[in-house]
Amino acid sequence: MKRVLVCLALCFSISGCATSSLFVSYPSQLQTQKQALNSSQPDSQLPQLTGNISSNDGLLYAQEAGRVAQISGNFAESKKYYQQAIEKYLAFDNKAVVSASDIGANASSLLLNDNTIPYEGSGFERIMLHQYQAFNYLFEHDFEGALVEVRRANELQQIQQDKYESSKKSVQRIANGVVSDQEEKLRQGTGSVTSSFLNAYSYYVTGLLHEILGRANDAFIDYRKAAAIWPHNPFVEQSLVRLAKQLSMPQYSEFRRKFGEPKLPKSNQGELIVIYEKGFVQPKGHFSVPFTVKGNWQTIDLPTYYQAATYPGSANISGLPTEPLRAASITSIDALAMNALREDLPFILTRQAARVYAKAELARHITGRHQQNNDVFDLGSLAVQVFNVVTEQADRRSWLTLPNQAQIARKYVQAGTYPISVEQSQTQNTTIEAGRKTLVWVVKTGNYVRFYSILI
Repeated sequence: MKRVLVCLALCFSISGCATSSLFVSYPSQLQTQKQALNSSQPDSQLPQLTGNISSNDGLLYAQEAGRVAQISGNFAESKKYYQQAIEKYLAFDNKAVVSASDIGANASSLLLNDNTIPYEGSGFERIMLHQYQAFNYLFEHDFEGALVEVRRANELQQIQQDKYESSKKSVQRIANGVVSDQEEKLRQGTGSVTSSFLNAYSYYVTGLLHEILGRANDAFIDYRKAAAIWPHNPFVEQSLVRLAKQLSMPQYSEFRRKFGEPKLPKSNQGELIVIYEKGFVQPKGHFSVPFTVKGNWQTIDLPTYYQAATYPGSANISGLPTEPLRAASITSIDALAMNALREDLPFILTRQAARVYAKAELARHITGRHQQNNDVFDLGSLAVQVFNVVTEQADRRSWLTLPNQAQIARKYVQAGTYPISVEQSQTQNTTIEAGRKTLVWVVKTGNYVRFYSILI
């Protein structure tokens, strides 16, 4: 019995700092932070995040901290936290030697759960990280720095997809009807979004920055990618037809027929560009999967999403001298997250199945070793059963301060200052100057709406 207890205690000790989500799910841990974002002091809980950046889940906490600081309007602090997250991703990329801590984390995960494995992020999160870092540079008037970040985000879309396709070939898929049903539900719940790696939002922001820097040809290329991923967005289509005319592209006639005549500014007009983010990405839930190991039933706990991705209607932007401007969706972060999980489920199931067999072997070893002593046998079996129940927890970690959707809108407006409001929010005086662009980034977290604008 002492050997059993020592073995179980060792599993907990070698998992080290990574056990913060071992017994309490990550969505529960982050609830107070999300409540703070729905208040007048959005960064009041920030120290709880920054204090964990040095932990095994430091990548996740750095992403959360960067987002919280950014929503709070502290772009310099946000840039620092995001850079720490970027460096952690690069460290995972460049890791060539398995360290003792890696051995400990993976050994403990074999008997505990995936929460003991250091968080390495999802591909779509890494892409969003660079896009949001670009926003930090942009609102500090560092346009070239912003462009470097969004270019990296675009490169990662292809890199992450290639990485997924390569790893998919190496995994031995385990047939399981319950898991297959969940994969199908996730696929149906994402609607028309079929991949976690292709993000029209990132391509649109890259195109916008190229436009700002006078690189119309590069902007055209990225807008076209955004249109292919997320069709029927009128503002992306209008940007394409306008640039096709400006660049004398051979596609101009086709685009004009499909998207209408290009809208061009008058001499006394500037352009209003609105990026609107709303809500929080859906947290992961969990479901149980029964397994039999040598005739004995075992269960494992896997992550899932309970609800389909949301595709809300267009937001009304009021306060302009003409009719209200209606925004249009450019992505669903919910759908990206659900696709990321659907793509990863076969790998998660493989690890979990190995864990089930490892726990079963532990129980078998105890039974065989102590079959001559009924008291020890009973205590040992009971200890393993309790251990299984307590430690079988799905890995529900994910970047939870991301929005669940993003919308965009563009319009040429007569020069002046206007009280802009989005979805009947409080107003924000916004200045439009002739011949210039005014970018307004609007973030709604619960009942709070925050405006950040820059005149370019």
